[in-house]
Amino acid sequence: MSRRWFVTGTDTGVGKTRVAAGMLAALAARGFSTAAYKPVATGCLLGGDGLRNEDALILRDALTQPIDYERINPVALAPALAPHLAAEEVSLSMDAAELAAMADQLPVADGLVIEGAGGWRVPLSATETMADLALALRAPVILVVGIRLGCLNHALLTADAIKRDGAAFAGWVANIMEPEPERVADQIASLERRLNAPLLGRVPWLSRPEPSDVAAWLNDTAWWH
Repeated sequence: MSRRWFVTGTDTGVGKTRVAAGMLAALAARGFSTAAYKPVATGCLLGGDGLRNEDALILRDALTQPIDYERINPVALAPALAPHLAAEEVSLSMDAAELAAMADQLPVADGLVIEGAGGWRVPLSATETMADLALALRAPVILVVGIRLGCLNHALLTADAIKRDGAAFAGWVANIMEPEPERVADQIASLERRLNAPLLGRVPWLSRPEPSDVAAWLNDTAWWH
């Protein structure tokens, strides 16, 4: 198999990690080996093992094989800021090509799930964005849409940017952000009519979801074939 996907979102905090971990669980349930990559993470906490990011740890724990944290998340930054600003605070420069090359050094797996930081055009540096990293990784893009007020505009703009930048748009996942969202079915239907890409899953509100719980709501035939 040996496939890879880049998971981006309409914004920060829309459920990218939830969906990425669900993808890993779905792959594992089908007997595929998995690897994960969170190239850049901000807001990391310092512990006995160094700087650690909660999202990267969730991905690590969902894998079928042990991979050192530092290989999953090579750039762990403490400031809870956009990546380029967090990097500036610690005098670090980031390069999309170098970060993409690190993914090629991960252990071989049937499926590699890569999670971006923030949204599609979040800056990495003065000249590059997360989009440049996704393109350098040569990975089809899966867009996570947090279903809430404002998501229609955010989703349509992000999808347009993905296509304009020349990335392969594999599809999108509707992640419901609230216990009882208003007219959620209508919002999802509106996006289905306009995004012109496969709807890969509808993840309901789950207060404390395990990756296997999310996997149950993903369309496993639409994104890995």
